[in-house]
Amino acid sequence: MSKRGIATMLEVDLIEGFRDPKHMKALSSIITKECTKKINIMEVCGGHTHTIMKFGLMQILPELIEFVHGPGCPVCIMPKERIDHAIALASMPDTILATLGDMIRVPGSTTSLQKLRAQGCDIRSLYSPLDVIKIAKENPDKKVIFFAIGFETTTPMSAVLIKEVVEQKINNLFFHINHVTVPEPVDAIMSGGDARIDAFLGPSHVSVITGYKIYEPLVEKYRTPIVVSGFEPTDVMESILRIVRQVNEGKACVENEYARAVSREGNLKAQALVDTYFERRDHFRWRGIGDIPKSALKLKEQYAFCDAEVVFDAFLPKEQLDDHKMCICGAILKGLAKPYDCKVFGKACTPSNPMGSCMVSSEGACSAYFKYGKLTLKGAKGE
Repeated sequence: MSKRGIATMLEVDLIEGFRDPKHMKALSSIITKECTKKINIMEVCGGHTHTIMKFGLMQILPELIEFVHGPGCPVCIMPKERIDHAIALASMPDTILATLGDMIRVPGSTTSLQKLRAQGCDIRSLYSPLDVIKIAKENPDKKVIFFAIGFETTTPMSAVLIKEVVEQKINNLFFHINHVTVPEPVDAIMSGGDARIDAFLGPSHVSVITGYKIYEPLVEKYRTPIVVSGFEPTDVMESILRIVRQVNEGKACVENEYARAVSREGNLKAQALVDTYFERRDHFRWRGIGDIPKSALKLKEQYAFCDAEVVFDAFLPKEQLDDHKMCICGAILKGLAKPYDCKVFGKACTPSNPMGSCMVSSEGACSAYFKYGKLTLKGAKGE
């Protein structure tokens, strides 16, 4: 057998090992035995939401475990005015706007990038952010704008792109930066006092970059357990067991279930690269949550020459816009509601015709409930 074939087999074995039904059933039995009180667990990352739904974890966990969906979907938290920025930029003459996947379909105030592309605007969905360098070089007579989104996971890649622009002196590539951070919205939700959250599943890929040290101030401030969890179902089940044991023992600390990829300090080289090109914004408005100070990044002043918000400021709308009155994405992102609490969920709002961002994104809670909900929902209205 070839080396490639052996590598593929090892990869499959590794994945299947974290999806072993016997292991999941054993963890379920232990959790059911040890959990003696109601525990509301917020999974911050949308990837965890989809794991919970896809693998039916709510069906094999005791009813005392309640999942509260959080704001860890970068597409879902993007306010309409930022989408309108992308639409305005894409509408400029001689412009190519590039972004990642789901952003194409998120509705702005009057239209979406997807609809604008159908009308003839050059809007490209990237598989890899590095593709935007090639696009800029192949179109020297066009303004190429990268609409960058994501949490700490994807920020280093944007930093790499800016580094390349500077070093290669690419003068037709610009960046509209929408990178956000995890601790600040969690702090905002906890300090708001509305959400009933007893523990958190910490995001895994973010933590690979930042290290789990970023959660320690939150645990200290709110005395609430945080367990950094991998995305596989046994990762999530093991993390829940750790939360149950912390609650039973009256403890609150950061635990790292995803030790095979996450360390306390994180990726120091990636952090240094980010710090070279980015700084904190004083304010950033989160969809449905509102303004959260110091929760997002922007390009440093010395890189203003490639900052789309600076270069094309005259073209960008300034009005702040709220969601449709029927949409409850904001309440879902704050852990105050579930998708099935929304009157338009699965009716007027579907993946093919989304009213809110939580239905658009592949990481959105509404998308997960729509895709997997009939098989896995427990406690939904009317059931």
